[in-house]
Amino acid sequence: QVQLVESGGGLVQAGGFLRLSCAASGSNIVRMAWYHQAPGKQRELVAAITSGGSTNYADSVKGRFTISRDNAKNTVYLQMNSLRPDDTGVYYCNAKQRGSGSDYLVTYDFWGQGTQVTVSS
Repeated sequence: QVQLVESGGGLVQAGGFLRLSCAASGSNIVRMAWYHQAPGKQRELVAAITSGGSTNYADSVKGRFTISRDNAKNTVYLQMNSLRPDDTGVYYCNAKQRGSGSDYLVTYDFWGQGTQVTVSS
């Protein structure tokens, strides 16, 4: 079982910045990620970080957003700089858990409650 608690969303002007946080609890987490869902659109991957520290980003946020983790605090962050109106939407923290024992071939996804980001022009 994995539980995720998100914070850090808000209202900013274009060109501003925000830092999202996701505090995680659980075991066997192999990957954490941030997803973005704009109003009326599908949820899509923004950034991900594996248990080994490898990262990847959507093309639209490369050079602007940075995903990181603090193992001591068991928290993952998304630093969002140079924000644009298209970044507006709900940001969800995601954790992928690997099964244990007889379920070792299976992975499970868990989601935070989401935090709203609004960027005004």
